[in-house]
Amino acid sequence: MKPRSTPPRPSRKSSKPDDAALRLQETEELLALAQEAGRIGIFEWQVQTGVVRLSPRFLSLYGLTGFDGRYETWLKCIFREDVPRITDLFDTAFAAREREMHSEFRIVSASDGKLRWMEARNNLFYDADGRPARVVGVSVDITERKRALAQLRAFTETLEDAVKERTRELEIQNEARIKAEELLRQAQKMEAVGQLTGGIAHDFNNLLTIVIGGLDMVGRQIPALGATAAADRIARAKDMALQGVQRAVTLTNRLLAFSRQQPLAPKPIDANKLVSVTCEFLRRTLGETVSLETALAAGLWRAHADPHQLENALINLTLNARDAMPEGGKVTIETANCYLDESYVSSIPEPVDVGQYVMIAVADTGTGMDPITVERAFEPFFTTKDVGRGTGLGLSQVYGFVRQSAGHVKVYSELDEGTTVKIYLPRYLGAEEHVEDAEQSQAANGAIGTETILVVEDDDALRSYTVETLAELGYRVLPATNGAAALEILDSGNDIDLLFTDVVMPGGLNGRQLADEAVRRRPGLKVLFTTGYTRNAIMHHGRLDPGVEMVGKPFSSDELIRKVRAILDGNV
Repeated sequence: MKPRSTPPRPSRKSSKPDDAALRLQETEELLALAQEAGRIGIFEWQVQTGVVRLSPRFLSLYGLTGFDGRYETWLKCIFREDVPRITDLFDTAFAAREREMHSEFRIVSASDGKLRWMEARNNLFYDADGRPARVVGVSVDITERKRALAQLRAFTETLEDAVKERTRELEIQNEARIKAEELLRQAQKMEAVGQLTGGIAHDFNNLLTIVIGGLDMVGRQIPALGATAAADRIARAKDMALQGVQRAVTLTNRLLAFSRQQPLAPKPIDANKLVSVTCEFLRRTLGETVSLETALAAGLWRAHADPHQLENALINLTLNARDAMPEGGKVTIETANCYLDESYVSSIPEPVDVGQYVMIAVADTGTGMDPITVERAFEPFFTTKDVGRGTGLGLSQVYGFVRQSAGHVKVYSELDEGTTVKIYLPRYLGAEEHVEDAEQSQAANGAIGTETILVVEDDDALRSYTVETLAELGYRVLPATNGAAALEILDSGNDIDLLFTDVVMPGGLNGRQLADEAVRRRPGLKVLFTTGYTRNAIMHHGRLDPGVEMVGKPFSSDELIRKVRAILDGNV
């Protein structure tokens, strides 16, 4: 039996070169794939010989189709502005014997001439003497990363600019809000003080009317006492009391002016003429140490306001200016045509219409005011004068009159630099009217009558004074405590020539409602109102309604008699 033959075993020596070649080929393939995936090119530089070897991927990144292997040729691929920086980086690294070097630079692609960004990471090797021998590294195309960073940087800068701009807008809005809140608080404070002072003035007017009435009655009875020492003393006491009452009337009128509750009779005003006439009186009042000058504008528009209240305002301002110059000085009254624009009116606390105004300014060379004093200047009872030298109501009266006239008033002042108060009154745009220089006063003589007057007043003392005053002159007087009682009297068939009624009354029927109903029942009935509080049914925007006749509280017997007689005679 023949032995089974076995196939020969492969020689191990013959397989090793094939395995090594295969592994090398696989490694090279993996390396090529890694370079392709990572867009990485391999770089080797023999420093001492200047020979450079580049991987195929490196050549592709640089757009090179051929390369002579020289370091200088590779260096020419780098963007010219970056070459000095790259060579300096190598020199510095070699001098410091550094083992690693990282750099970013731009190249100009040889294939398309485009600028691209490269990131290089290199290992540095040295010979036994420490001289640079070899540099091996990789280059990565980071153009897209740089572009993205540039876009991100641009976006960030844009965002920062937008944030800064929005922040600035918010700061401006916040400053505007704070300013608006301050203006609102100031306006609310002035309004609240105005309502308070108006209410006080209303109550005082009722009381003062009774006091004036009582003093008038005392005065009418004094002649019956004969020429005696006692009668003289009573007369002097009556006169002193009347002087005190008149001062109280002035104070309440100023309170009503500040609270914008005084009745105004606005007319077209030639401000230049009014200033000239007022200055004639003021020059005699200011004294020798104070000079008064005027600067009146040519072609001045006509203003629309109450001329008597404007005259009072000018007198108040001028006397204030005099008091601010204890050593003497100069007061200047100026007029001008002005336009208040949206920018200006939005910066002031009270509502003022944009438009044309006549400006009247009173300026002095006095001590001036600090900002806190300027801010409080228009508050009633606020004064910087010594005790007993001022009530603190002068500027508040001016403020109330101007605001009630739909105007604006502004104080400009600095310490030791004087003060200027500017009044802006609306320009009159209506037809020209004939304005009397002075009202025709009617004497009390001939005021006696026989007509029947229905007096409606809820205050017992004031009603008694009114009834007695009119009855003494021969009028037939029918008293009523409220509107309902007055209508009962009207329905009783009495012949009534005049209804004299308070405006503010309890019982659900005010004076205006009573008058409307009375005229409906008695067509042609004449009506006279009285009130100490003008913010009511017979006034709107500080002005009497058309056809309304009124005598304000407090009134004297002479004022009442003249007004009643004028209405009955049809002279109003």
